[in-house]
Amino acid sequence: MHIRCLAGAAILAALAVAACDRTPAPAGGAAAAAFNHAATADISGYYMPVAPVRIGQWSLDHLFVGQAPEFESWEGGSRSETFAPVMLQFDDAASPMVETELGEAHSVTARVLPTRYEVTDTMVRFEGESPELGRVWFEGQLDQGALATARRNLGGDGVVLTGNLTAAGETVRGVRLTWWMGD
Repeated sequence: MHIRCLAGAAILAALAVAACDRTPAPAGGAAAAAFNHAATADISGYYMPVAPVRIGQWSLDHLFVGQAPEFESWEGGSRSETFAPVMLQFDDAASPMVETELGEAHSVTARVLPTRYEVTDTMVRFEGESPELGRVWFEGQLDQGALATARRNLGGDGVVLTGNLTAAGETVRGVRLTWWMGD
């Protein structure tokens, strides 16, 4: 009897632990509900930290937001293993620097693709997972006035997106990002 109780408790504990690491099912049970792009303005571009954002050995390089056709393709089921309409990229700050067409950059990066996102004219909410950083979350508020100014100036130092970033079990609050259109 005692062994059955212990075995039952072990099974219950194993099920509880397994349930803790599950990504919740999208609302309504539809996979497409996990990906929602409702921006009416063009907010595409690279959102780059105003000041370094470090999580362990990793440094946030940028948050990328694509254009409407990229969102439509992704939400329609056409997915890539290396590119998404919204994604985060981190650099391994301990990795050697290498020369690229844009200047020097770290040689080791981690690109985090979404498991769910919501993008509107005023907000970016992202959840993804990577082997290097585990589960990654970002939620930020867009300043449309600052974004319009940055777009007119083809970039700049003004803060256009402010939010919180969680990766590798660590949260950085008040992450401030500027906008660059890319090359």
